[in-house]
Amino acid sequence: MTAHRTDAPSPCRPLRVGPHALLVEVAGTEEAQALHAELLRRRAAGTLPPVTEIVPAARTVLLDGLADPQALAADIVHWDVPPLAAVGSEPVVLPVRYDGADLAEVAALWGVAEDEVARLHSGLEFRVAFCGFAPGFGYLTGLPEHLHVPRRATPRTSVPAGAVGLAGPYTGVYPRSSPGGWQLIGRTDAVLWDVAREPAALLAPGTRVRFEVST
Repeated sequence: MTAHRTDAPSPCRPLRVGPHALLVEVAGTEEAQALHAELLRRRAAGTLPPVTEIVPAARTVLLDGLADPQALAADIVHWDVPPLAAVGSEPVVLPVRYDGADLAEVAALWGVAEDEVARLHSGLEFRVAFCGFAPGFGYLTGLPEHLHVPRRATPRTSVPAGAVGLAGPYTGVYPRSSPGGWQLIGRTDAVLWDVAREPAALLAPGTRVRFEVST
């Protein structure tokens, strides 16, 4: 699919952040993922001005290291950004033991038996929308709306590394032990963050992810 410039302004809102950065606000996470993918595509094609970092978030994409942020701000509002492509590189597969402390609560919220949570969750494909909270932590989208669950009313003071959780529209894996309020449904031995690895993060924005039932 080919993106092109359009005369109709897009709903994105570019904001200057310092002398060399631009923060582009969009309508939501799906739009931020699409814009991030389009920026990567244009950079690979050599049609994006030189930039040192492209960092997606829930409803924004930050571009840092621009020589002329104002010029890109004037241009980007005319981009016709295509929706995310349904295919791409092979997904990262994370084996999960579905025995989390909140499995029964999530099953009740979903209206299914506990073992059905594993079947439903492992049957979906996710995509890393953005990273944050802790090094290596990715916010994964792909849960249909009827499977969204609220955060715990009382966060835990310590969640073990490898815990697989749910919160709102996201699923994620704790890369290290830390406080957290996500609903825990399982655990994985996958190493999400390793400074001796290049790259250190197993899950980067745009990565496709599947969970696999492990015993």
